[in-house]
Amino acid sequence: MNTEEVRAFFDRLAPEWDAGQIFDDEKTNRILDVAGIVPGTTVLDVGCGTGVLAPYYLKRDVRRVIAVDLSPEMIRIAQANHPDPRIKWICADVEVLEPDTVCDAVVLYNCFPHFPEPARLLEGLSRWLRPGGRLTVAHSMGLARLAAHHAGSAARVSRRMLPPEALAEAMSPWLEPNHSFTDDTIYYVSGVRRS
Repeated sequence: MNTEEVRAFFDRLAPEWDAGQIFDDEKTNRILDVAGIVPGTTVLDVGCGTGVLAPYYLKRDVRRVIAVDLSPEMIRIAQANHPDPRIKWICADVEVLEPDTVCDAVVLYNCFPHFPEPARLLEGLSRWLRPGGRLTVAHSMGLARLAAHHAGSAARVSRRMLPPEALAEAMSPWLEPNHSFTDDTIYYVSGVRRS
């Protein structure tokens, strides 16, 4: 998997992305509760896509969202659909983007398998967090469904998702993992940045 392949893959999917989304408010709100998204929060939304979480962030009265995606087409659609000034849309590889803001929360929703090196990603993203800030990796499906989902057309731009225990261990040099869960319908691992 390489960055250019991932970018091209999601550029191709972007025009139909929202039509293929199934929104589950209860599940999404559960994830954002775990992620610590409360009024006044500054959030780094990694792999934001077309901005599927934007309405949820705004409903929770966040202070600011820095929404980053590798795909120019995803960002173009996100900007058109969600022009709220509290959201800064950035088309970039988050792994090379230098932090310019200290965030309360970093959220990776439905995107973690598209990054080739989990430890490198987690180390870099932890630099965006204030001490005590929270990083959350979440998916709107469980591990078995996620593996099946990525086995098809996304196989070249995905790697197998880590079980929660393995992801918690990968987080542990920079974060204190304290929430993890998976079943058939949802997956999340969340940890707090150490001081």
